[in-house]
Amino acid sequence: MSIESFTADEVRSLKRLLDIEAIRKVKLLYSQLMDSHRIDELADIFTVDAVCEFGPEYGNWVGRETIRTNYKQVIAGPGSTVFGALHNVCSHWIEITGPNTAVGRSYLIDTVTTMPADQMPIVWFGVYDEAYEKVEEKWLISRCSLEFMWPKRMNNPGFVPAAFPGRGK
Repeated sequence: MSIESFTADEVRSLKRLLDIEAIRKVKLLYSQLMDSHRIDELADIFTVDAVCEFGPEYGNWVGRETIRTNYKQVIAGPGSTVFGALHNVCSHWIEITGPNTAVGRSYLIDTVTTMPADQMPIVWFGVYDEAYEKVEEKWLISRCSLEFMWPKRMNNPGFVPAAFPGRGK
């Protein structure tokens, strides 16, 4: 089958799917890089002016270098080890909002692998609301808001549980 056999709408749909898959890969890479403590590479999947909104637990971080510094501090805690925590991200919904912009929502199940087998390994359940931007043909995270749902509910101002990003609040 050649490209000529696709309609213009089908070509647009294929392009959209390629962008969605590239964004999904960035989000999966986020967890892989964080859990393997590859923080310099992790910071590089954010735009230079990215914002992370991590509520009262971790605060707001503005700019790639602040994100890099703060993630390094977070993983430097006592007993921290590579893959000592696993950031399981699932149910990733993505909406392309423009030629170089998109939004998405995914769920976080944050577990610790260093707990004894008879103890609860789940640290957090959360919801990520994110914005993505294509910079030099590469999708990056431009805003990452984490809403903590359990064991303690801590939401950022303006979070509306029923509203998906980009769908109005």
